Amino acid sequence: MRVTGYSFYPSDPSMPAKKILVLAGDFVEDYEVMVPFQALLAVGHVVHAVCPGKKAGEKVRTAVHDFEGDQTYSEKRGHDFALNATFADVTAAYYDALVVPGGRAPEYLRLNPDVLAVVRHFFEANKPVAALCHGPQLLAAAGVLKGRTCSAYPAVGPDVTLCGGTFADVPIDGAHVDGNLVTGPAWPAHPAWLREFLKLLGTKIEL
Repeated sequence: MRVTGYSFYPSDPSMPAKKILVLAGDFVEDYEVMVPFQALLAVGHVVHAVCPGKKAGEKVRTAVHDFEGDQTYSEKRGHDFALNATFADVTAAYYDALVVPGGRAPEYLRLNPDVLAVVRHFFEANKPVAALCHGPQLLAAAGVLKGRTCSAYPAVGPDVTLCGGTFADVPIDGAHVDGNLVTGPAWPAHPAWLREFLKLLGTKIEL
């Protein structure tokens, strides 16, 4: 396998490493922050995970959402996730792309006007955005889904619709792409969701 499009292939300057911002918060979904953070780092991108009110080196608690046959997901305590950047120092224009994981965090992060301003920047600049599960709650609150089609955890579907978007009801392991935006319903979508996000980033993986 040959992976191209990263800083460790300086012979191809047309596809340098991207600078990616991850918006996390307490009780972000464990898999949905850990997997993209590690996967994007593994292929050579620069990834900064931040949380309002916290600094680099501090941690957020995570929650594990599972699908065990009940009418909704179950929730359990997950790992602690270490932040590697400070939200107060973030300049959105510095970053090439945004990742918004789900879990409980988007529910309260959408109350923060600085978070919403960061989200709006990526849409106004037409930069790649990947949101998963409850992550689109942030997009809806930021007012960036009007006229867009977006997947999310089904319980977030009304949020998408009420803000003027169209809810894409894709399989739980599927992803939906609308321009610069790739979304999925939950962590089982990671393979499809990350694959589509890497395409938006201009990342090429050659087997």
